[in-house]
Amino acid sequence: MNQYEQAAQKWHERKPMKEIFGALAKAQKNFESALKSQQNPHFRSKYAGLDACVDAVREALNDQGIFMTQIIESVEGGILVETMFAHQSGESYSGGKLFMPVVKHDAQGYGSAITYGRRYSLLTACGVAPEDDDGNAATKGKKTVSENSMADYLAGIEASANSEELQTVYAQAYAACEGDQVWQAKVLAAKAARIKKGKENGPRN
Repeated sequence: MNQYEQAAQKWHERKPMKEIFGALAKAQKNFESALKSQQNPHFRSKYAGLDACVDAVREALNDQGIFMTQIIESVEGGILVETMFAHQSGESYSGGKLFMPVVKHDAQGYGSAITYGRRYSLLTACGVAPEDDDGNAATKGKKTVSENSMADYLAGIEASANSEELQTVYAQAYAACEGDQVWQAKVLAAKAARIKKGKENGPRN
């Protein structure tokens, strides 16, 4: 049984979560756009900080009896961030673990990785997109891929400690490409390079 079949089996064997899924659906109707209020000095653009992302969902979640927390785990090359939801019924739900590479191994480097990781994990788990830069959320344009995000994903592929972690980061990176063939090619190339490096250096487990 491969990892996809194992994941499917775990999904079918999991306990019913009628209460929390219903509450999350009701809460999601009241989620607000995460306002882009902080300046990115590297790309000269605004983005939604962690505080704005939390503010966009916390009240709606609490109104439905849902407590949200985020778990940080230190791993080789970075951290894992997991967004968890606990319902007053006793049911709980995880948004999955997100790998975030740590470039600088000091307090600032880890702090930055934790902040970005919590932000991306929360937005993904809640299905919330940041508000448009110009404040016109109703204007639908062509999706653009964040170079900053993709650089993090490519670094995560290179820093993956084993085949399972590589596959997880690769899947997240490919999905983040939003169909952009240039970025998809870069992600595929990064994965191939990591596999080749692993064969040359032997197993890291």
